[in-house]
Amino acid sequence: MTARPLTPPPLQGPSAKEKKYDRQLRLWAASGQQALEDAHVLLINGGSPGVVGVETLKNLILPGVGSYTIVDGNVVAEKDLGINFFLTDHSLGKSRADETCKYLTELNPDVQGHPIQKSLRDFLGSAIRSDAPDRPSSLTNPNALDNYTLVLFVASKQNYPLLRLVSTYCAAKALPLFYLHSLGLFSHFSTQLPDPFPIVDTHPDPTSTQDLRLLDPWPELQAFAKSKTENLDTLSNHDHGHIPYLLLLLRFLTDWRQSHNGNPPSEYREKKDFKSLVESKARTDNPEGGEENFDEAAAAVLKSLNKPSLPSGVRQVLEDPNSKQPQQDSANFWLIANAIQKFHQTHGSLPLPGALPDMKAQSQDYIQLQNIYKAKARRDIEEVTNSLRSTEADLNRQTPVEAKEIESFCKGAAFVKLIKGKPLPVYAPTAKAPPTSLQIILDDEDSLLPIFLAFQAYDHWLHENSNTTPQTDSAPSSPSSSSEEEVNPPLEALKQSATQIIDLNAANDGPHINADDMMPRIEPILAEFVRAAGAELHNISALTGGMVAQEVIKVLTKQYIPIDNTCVFDGIASKNAVFRL
Repeated sequence: MTARPLTPPPLQGPSAKEKKYDRQLRLWAASGQQALEDAHVLLINGGSPGVVGVETLKNLILPGVGSYTIVDGNVVAEKDLGINFFLTDHSLGKSRADETCKYLTELNPDVQGHPIQKSLRDFLGSAIRSDAPDRPSSLTNPNALDNYTLVLFVASKQNYPLLRLVSTYCAAKALPLFYLHSLGLFSHFSTQLPDPFPIVDTHPDPTSTQDLRLLDPWPELQAFAKSKTENLDTLSNHDHGHIPYLLLLLRFLTDWRQSHNGNPPSEYREKKDFKSLVESKARTDNPEGGEENFDEAAAAVLKSLNKPSLPSGVRQVLEDPNSKQPQQDSANFWLIANAIQKFHQTHGSLPLPGALPDMKAQSQDYIQLQNIYKAKARRDIEEVTNSLRSTEADLNRQTPVEAKEIESFCKGAAFVKLIKGKPLPVYAPTAKAPPTSLQIILDDEDSLLPIFLAFQAYDHWLHENSNTTPQTDSAPSSPSSSSEEEVNPPLEALKQSATQIIDLNAANDGPHINADDMMPRIEPILAEFVRAAGAELHNISALTGGMVAQEVIKVLTKQYIPIDNTCVFDGIASKNAVFRL
């Protein structure tokens, strides 16, 4: 007879990777981490030090982005050493892309870095055409960006002529694009997301996700409530004080309907009366002087006794043409949305999430209640899945949507978010007036919108002073030294640019708005740009890089809700604001 071991085998502990990324896995789980590790981020740098882009990469490398590429045709100059912490004295005269990659990769050996010492024009193989400066056909290397998951574009005079071209290309390829600009004590960044950009796992506040269906209980829930509350008055104090509050509400709703023509409490006054009814049924002659489960029931009346409604974000998804009429090549998101839409048309509600809040109850009762909710959620998922499989068959789809993707959508259906991506809100001389409301500035003295208008004025100056001489791969630009001083705009030139920007916007807000009204708010920001002489401050760029990296992770993992679409930061007041422009 074989002897049994005296001790059980050791439990399988977390892997080295799970230990390394433990804290962030709690935020975006294994699926989010995998999406991050599968990503390849492209950083387009230029004549300026571009530290805001480097700091963004730093905050992506630490959590484990798969790989990154830096396109930068400059060599390291002395001014780089004072602001870029990923360069040393030994880097002087060497490729800035090579040196920055070398020190960035030391942060996380699991991440692959790829330097490209080329100007953006040479990298793209671009000849700027005067008749079509923003058409992808201007590229002699039209697949230059195909290997990347997301693009970071740092503002600089050298790169500005190609910004609209890259923006148009990314929009056509559904490639997320971030535009970063840091000057002195101010910074801003804008996002250009694919249109549409759906997000299922939005991580809503847990207190807002409770969907208990108390006004429309299904037979299993009704039967369980009846069995636990049928002899409510004769129960012992212990049993009476441990009935789950959901079952108490169902019992008292039954009593209420009998005296109100079968209707539940709907108006605020009726809910207050119902709450008083619940409170009056609690026992106060027990040793505790009250009952916690009845307190929970009374507190839940106002938030739990509501008819199911379709949130505006979900309605936007379900009414989208992609959802109503999915095609064979439609993304999985739209196929599931179509099945959810059919479910809602049939039942008047979304699939049940199946989660329960904590409550005072005996363990066996709580577990049984959990099982009832989970069983109903599984049946709803099964119905959605069957509807989806039928659609897949009708469309002759070869690859079925995975069951876990359907389940995730069903559980978070009430909180899905659809972002309609827009082009980058940067200055374009041939564009119509930007949709920026100048009236906001006049109405709100604390608005940070003047910072964005100041950056637009600076972008206008960049456009007017950029070298737009056509170049092709046959005449590549040579690596340049970033020690070459860029021409710094005088304050009066920036004020003239700001006036033009204001005049463009004023058409949206009425003729009563003019540059004289706006300039007192914008001129101090422009003066800071001039004082900074086009330079970045490391602390501002580092903080901005952290904010950008946070939004990049949201986009790559498709979790949480990224900004839409512009964020500005005031380093003097230490405030930031988000605008959709």
